[in-house]
Amino acid sequence: MKQKFVKDPSTLMPLFKDGQKILAGGFGISGTPLTIIDVIAASNVKNLKIVSNNLGDNGIGLHQLFIRGQIKKAIGSFFTMNREAVLAWTKGELQIDLLPQGTLAEAIRCGGAGIGGFYTKTAVGTELANGKEERVIDGERYIFEKAIKGDVAIIRAKKADQLGNLIYHTTARNFNPMMATAADVVIAEVDEIVEVGEIDPEHVVTPHVYVDYIIQTAYQKEGGQYVKQRCSI
Repeated sequence: MKQKFVKDPSTLMPLFKDGQKILAGGFGISGTPLTIIDVIAASNVKNLKIVSNNLGDNGIGLHQLFIRGQIKKAIGSFFTMNREAVLAWTKGELQIDLLPQGTLAEAIRCGGAGIGGFYTKTAVGTELANGKEERVIDGERYIFEKAIKGDVAIIRAKKADQLGNLIYHTTARNFNPMMATAADVVIAEVDEIVEVGEIDPEHVVTPHVYVDYIIQTAYQKEGGQYVKQRCSI
């Protein structure tokens, strides 16, 4: 059996390459794999295409990749929380593909399910529909959205067993489970790693077959903020 637990996250650095499309879980900072993002920042890879709901904030999470100039394109929903990203887009320094949150989630789910795309009424008649195929179905207008897949998915879970079965903590679940199905390599950052059999199979959200590597997070939430506890990078 392949050993999935990686004690030193920095050893995963060679997995990240220039120009990769990386699926990054998280909604704001909740459910964001902060330790893995630290590894990517330290790797100095560039021209990344990041698929995520947003780009972090205040130098935390994906925001540090942005301020280091490592992101070429962002695909997601809620970039207006980061004014620097919007400014970079207006200057042509950052490419942005804006997708409604439900569309983003379904596009990733389709990528994991082997479906090429789907038709949706969301964004019909708006600028977000420009250049996209439109079709009338039962008298309703729909636009076609392509599925999204990534080279690497970096996700955040509450607990993993040694095989890589994952459970999540409430809303920190957000985009993480679907991203785990939609990339060639999946790295899970977790709070706790337990022995096989200690997680009730009925509670498993992401089965171990999707997970390639597991690391233990270096961060702990204190007073509403995520604070680094272990210097692993």
